[in-house]
Amino acid sequence: MDRLLVVRCPDLLDEDEDGTALRSFVEVVDAVEAYCPWITAVRPGLCSLPARGPARYFGGEDALIRSIVGATSDITPVEVGVADGLFAAVLAARRGLVVPPGGTPDFLAPLPVGILGNPGLAELLARLGIRTLGDFAALPASHVLGRFGADGVTCHRVAGGRSGELAELRQPLARRRVDEQRGGGRPGGAPRRATVVDEPGFWGGVGDTDVRAGRSLAAVQDLLGPDGVVTARLQGGRGPAQRARFVTWNAREPQEDSTLGAPWPGQIPPPAPVVVHPTPLRAELVDARGEPVRVSGRCLLATAPGRLSVEEAPWAEVTAWAGPWPSDERWWSRSRRKSARMQAVAGAEAYLLLVERGRWWVEATYG
Repeated sequence: MDRLLVVRCPDLLDEDEDGTALRSFVEVVDAVEAYCPWITAVRPGLCSLPARGPARYFGGEDALIRSIVGATSDITPVEVGVADGLFAAVLAARRGLVVPPGGTPDFLAPLPVGILGNPGLAELLARLGIRTLGDFAALPASHVLGRFGADGVTCHRVAGGRSGELAELRQPLARRRVDEQRGGGRPGGAPRRATVVDEPGFWGGVGDTDVRAGRSLAAVQDLLGPDGVVTARLQGGRGPAQRARFVTWNAREPQEDSTLGAPWPGQIPPPAPVVVHPTPLRAELVDARGEPVRVSGRCLLATAPGRLSVEEAPWAEVTAWAGPWPSDERWWSRSRRKSARMQAVAGAEAYLLLVERGRWWVEATYG
C-alpha cells in the first residue's frame, strides 16, 4: 500500500451554498502543492499526497507535517496524519498521528467496527461479539466471504490493514469541483498552469506518470492509426467478461454506458474479480464424497462443495462459497444460454466459477 499524508480541514468538509468553503479548500490545496505537485482531492475538505518522496526531501515526515501546517494555518485549521493506505491515513489525520510504516494493523486493531461505515455489518458483528477491527481482522479470510458476502471481504481487508481504502471515502466529483474553482477564479477562467518536476523516484514513483503515458499512447496512435490503441470501458452485463468493452483510446464518447444501471438478472455482486480469464479455465468441483457437484434446474446445489481442482492442479478444500446465481440469456431464441455462477474459496485463492451444461469453469480469480 502507498504511504500517504492526509490533510483534513474540519471546517470545510461540508459545502455551503455560496461556495466559500470550497474556495478555502482550493487555497489549502494550492498551499500544499508547494510540497508535492501530485495532490488528490479525495472529497471537499480532504486531500492526500504520497508521503515518501516529499518527506525525504523536506527532512522527514514530522518536518513535512510542520511545514504543511504552517503553510495552511492562515487559511483554516487543518489536521494532518500519515499512515499506510488512505483509510488509516484519514483516521491518523483526525488524531494528528504519524503511524509508523507497517504499523497500520496495530493502529486499526482497537478501533470499533462501526468506523468502517457499514452499519449492517457492524450490527451483525456486534451480535457475534466482534466489536473491534482487530477482532474482525482475526477471522479467517475463507470464512468471511461465506458469512458476510463480498462487502464483508472488502471491509475485512481494510480492517486488517491489507487494503488501503473503502469506496465511501472518495467523492468522484471532488477533483473536478476543485479544478473548476481553480480555473474559474482567474481572469477569463484560464486554467492554472503548474510546473511538474519529473525526477525519477523523487515523488515516490508517481509524478506526471499519467501525462507521460498519454503522450506515449498518442505517439503509438500516430503510428498505428486511431484504432490501434484501445482502452476498456465499463458496460452493463452479467459476467465480468461481458462488463468490459474496448473502445478507441481518447474517443469522444460518454464515459458511462447507459446500460450500467439496467437490471441484469444473475449479475455477480461486488467487488469485481482481479483477473478475468480470456478463456475460462477447466475446473472440477466435487462434494465430500468425491461426486461432481450439480446445479438443479431451479439453480440449487444438489450437494455442498467439498474440493476444487483448476486445470488439473492439485485438489484444494473449499472452505467458503456463495451462490449460485442463475443466468438465462436469450431465453427467447435458439441460441439460449443457461448457466450459473458462484464464488468459492479454495486453498489460498477465491474464484468465480461458471457451470454450464454440467461442466465447471473458472471464469475469474479474485486474487
